[in-house]
Amino acid sequence: MIKHIIAIGAAISLAGCATITRGTKDALVVNSTPGGAQVKMSDGQTCDNTPCTFKVPRKSELNVLVTKERCKPQQIRVTNKVAGGGGAAMAGNVLVGGLIGAGVDASSGAMLDLVPNPVNVTLECR
Repeated sequence: MIKHIIAIGAAISLAGCATITRGTKDALVVNSTPGGAQVKMSDGQTCDNTPCTFKVPRKSELNVLVTKERCKPQQIRVTNKVAGGGGAAMAGNVLVGGLIGAGVDASSGAMLDLVPNPVNVTLECR
């Protein structure tokens, strides 16, 4: 029984709070007006009919190209920022002495949010 408690305690101390509670990936939503546009992201993911949802690492920085026939293409830059929940989890790591957990959260991107998210694009159409 004591071995199990020690093993569980070790596992918890090695993982970051944000990594556990938020995960390292986020759903990036792309909307367009008018709808039904095509989306191509710089990481290679595509979608043929907005609205679209993509699963991407929280620490991503990428370009989102939205196109539709007879409309001017729009390109949006998606970056990341420290999230309120991610920052709180990082502070929790520091307070309880979880430097390893803080390192895991920082390197995994779990404490970040993608911005803008959702990506809302208004296309200029003829």
